Amino acid sequence: MIRCIAIDDEQLVRELLEDNIRQVPFLHLVKTCKNAMEALEVLQHEQIDLLFLDIQMPRLNGLQLLQSLQQPPMVILVTAYEQYALEGFHLQVVDYLLKPFSFERFLRACNRANELHRLKQASTPVVDDSYAFFVNVEYTQVKIVAANIDYIEALKDYVKIHLSNTPKPILTRMTMKAMEDKLPAAAFIRTHKSYLVAKQKITTIKRDLVCIGDIEIPVSEFYKENVNRLLHT
Repeated sequence: MIRCIAIDDEQLVRELLEDNIRQVPFLHLVKTCKNAMEALEVLQHEQIDLLFLDIQMPRLNGLQLLQSLQQPPMVILVTAYEQYALEGFHLQVVDYLLKPFSFERFLRACNRANELHRLKQASTPVVDDSYAFFVNVEYTQVKIVAANIDYIEALKDYVKIHLSNTPKPILTRMTMKAMEDKLPAAAFIRTHKSYLVAKQKITTIKRDLVCIGDIEIPVSEFYKENVNRLLHT
């Protein structure tokens, strides 16, 4: 399911977009917004995969909104002005809908977004359920199944392994480098000198954070490019 918002300062257009979106089975409308500032508020608190974005809006237009986002979701521009098409495609929008548009043309744009969304999901490596290793915990060797790891946190000479199948993390004496060497590299991302995160567990990416549900994990400036590569894979 693709989570989307529709942004347009014209109420009739918002109502048309809302009606069209509800007819497309793979779209879930999170909210309609009448300006870019409302949309920014939603983007800060919700996981959004796709924007239906008007260009000509007061205060902050659609292209300015798009340029302000460090990790923008997919975008379908919806506008009455065709002169912005080239600039839109330079910003890597999925499609460019000229008002007025038919439902058939709207659906074609949505299908493009759906295909891109599926390709992004398919490119995220999944950890083999059988891959596991042992770590020392108070003179006991404890088995860690890599697929159960949400993220790993460095604490001086220790690492704390946060698992999806148990509320209590595993604490073991080990360097972050040694832990990285045990993990399938393609399935984990370093977001900070103190954090390793399972790519497939990430639910939201914000400006300086990645999230696993309600858990926020910092992204440092040094490792920000890792997150950018993940977004554009």
